[in-house]
Amino acid sequence: MGNPLFATKSITTLMHEAGDTGEHALKRALGPVNLMTLGIGAIIGAGIFVLTGSAASLYAGPAIMLSYVLAGVGCVFAGLCYAEFASLIPIAGSAYTYGYATLGEIVAWIIGWDLILEYAFGAATVGSGWSSTLIAFLQDYGINLPPQICDVPGAKWVFLDGRWIPLNTLKMASVNLANLPMATAKFNLIAFLAIIAVTIILIIGIKESANFNTAIVFVKLAAVFTFIAVASAYLMKNPQIAHDNWRVFLPPNTGSFGSFGWSGVLRGAGVVFFAYIGFDAVSTAAQEAKNPQKDMPIGILGSLTICTILYIVVCGLLTATVHYSRLNIGAPVSLAIRETGVKWGSYVVNAGALAGLSTVMLVMLLGQSRVFYSMANDGLLWKWAGEIHPRFRTPWKSTAIVGVLVAFVAALVPIGDLGQLVSIGTLLAFVIVCAGVWILRVRRPDLNRPFRTPLVPLVPILGMLISLGLMSGLKALTWIRLVVWLVIGMVIYFTYGVKHSKVRNRV
Repeated sequence: MGNPLFATKSITTLMHEAGDTGEHALKRALGPVNLMTLGIGAIIGAGIFVLTGSAASLYAGPAIMLSYVLAGVGCVFAGLCYAEFASLIPIAGSAYTYGYATLGEIVAWIIGWDLILEYAFGAATVGSGWSSTLIAFLQDYGINLPPQICDVPGAKWVFLDGRWIPLNTLKMASVNLANLPMATAKFNLIAFLAIIAVTIILIIGIKESANFNTAIVFVKLAAVFTFIAVASAYLMKNPQIAHDNWRVFLPPNTGSFGSFGWSGVLRGAGVVFFAYIGFDAVSTAAQEAKNPQKDMPIGILGSLTICTILYIVVCGLLTATVHYSRLNIGAPVSLAIRETGVKWGSYVVNAGALAGLSTVMLVMLLGQSRVFYSMANDGLLWKWAGEIHPRFRTPWKSTAIVGVLVAFVAALVPIGDLGQLVSIGTLLAFVIVCAGVWILRVRRPDLNRPFRTPLVPLVPILGMLISLGLMSGLKALTWIRLVVWLVIGMVIYFTYGVKHSKVRNRV
């Protein structure tokens, strides 16, 4: 009989669920363009507009380009494994479902709980970044929002040169605070309302959400291409600036792990990995794809390829235009385009960043609710989490409850290390998916695989090794938080999931 903790969900059952088209099933409405833009919508956002600058400034210098290459290569190996699973098992739930089919229920629970962490806290992180970007965008037009509703409780803001700015972004030596108006934030209402708005869009329906996302993705890409065009033209006219800023491409290590040098490139890759977490969200929408066997690999690998190339080009131009030591700020791309003197470019980039972060919130919350839906359907989470709205055909209760909780996290919690916490959760998911492809090839070589991962087991092994390597580069505190989250998950699993698991009760 085997240990029920490692009971697997049969491929036959999964395929039966994937074929369900009744009113209690998710609606198949997405084509390959929708899926690819869903991936681009999640990938191009916080990574390109926010994290690139701080990772270059703190960890890798101009060699942040190599960090993106390393993270991108790791994603390609994992992406090939995701593509095989998504075409083989076209059902909502992503790595959770794949783990259930191959490694057993306890592993599936761990990865499902881990994905909830990834998507929910990822959306909260981005909601906070969206709030900061909106404030900067409005200030370009002379509109100052009251700081009391713009940041987490207790954050200090100061009024300087006609705009409210966070106190922690000032160089204290150059400013006399005694005569300046100060304010203390109470609640980040902007981030809260942003998450609530995205939640309402997701409840109304997947087709509407995907069309909204597709439209916004083109706005975001226009902003990225504007930056590439303006910065390239500027550097062609001023090659000496690029030469000076890139004189030291890989700054020497300062003596501690992760602070420049090759270990800095590794840590930089672990940090900017947050920028890549979108492509696995494509696989959570497999049950809503019109032709998942053909379209899922296109959506996953297409979005990953496009975004990796754009990331490398943008961070190259960014560090060539502005010295890396000045980039540890919230809007590095906006700073770089201001350096070129092209004022309209700043407006376009800020608008694109707003659009970019909007779609990341949408895709993260979409992925999160679909994982909840799959786990509830299997009896591992409470029944209400899997209920589908009779009209909208979306998992509305789990979407609404998670949306409200995430909105409060975004409004109340300082976002410091949350990006790294999201990265470690994603990397753990990648390790399990890569292992799952290899195991299923050994156990069930007979299955029809519309897309086959090449060079198995080499590709899955490389995917696992690179993901584990990137995890090892993250801070110890991030590991501790991951363990605490997984312990909470184990308590829920052994008090509820074990009793109600549909697979266990069949075993």
